Amino acid sequence: MTKKEIAVNAVHALKKEYPDAICSLVYTDPLQLLIATRLAAQCTDARVNMVTPALFERFKTAQDFADSTPEEVAEYIKSCGLYKTKSKDIVEMARMLCDDFGGVVPDNIDDLTKLPGIGRKTANLVTFSVSLRLWLIHIAYALQKGSDFMI
Repeated sequence: MTKKEIAVNAVHALKKEYPDAICSLVYTDPLQLLIATRLAAQCTDARVNMVTPALFERFKTAQDFADSTPEEVAEYIKSCGLYKTKSKDIVEMARMLCDDFGGVVPDNIDDLTKLPGIGRKTANLVTFSVSLRLWLIHIAYALQKGSDFMI
């Protein structure tokens, strides 16, 4: 069995076992997911979803976060707990994203785990979510064009 077949089987098994499973964090792009997931450590997703609208309104890009200070970010995330460490990690992570990855969230676990405050659990979540979203976009585009799509 190929890796692709194993992955497809795993996805089908997970969908069967957890048909209503969703990511409860609200985000619109990989950077927001990465930051929201970092904020969710020792905090509820509901609380994170309460603070991220204002946070993401002020900081729209990795460069916006990189140009800020941990103290400024902390003002937005205080209610998430451990805000001093999280704000420091977020600013350092954004600076590394800008310096080493062109401001783009990496799409692989090895690069993601190099980022400050990002462990394997977060890296796996972000990698899976980004891959799934791209796959769904690919299918939607192919269906819209009336062509076959490759899995």
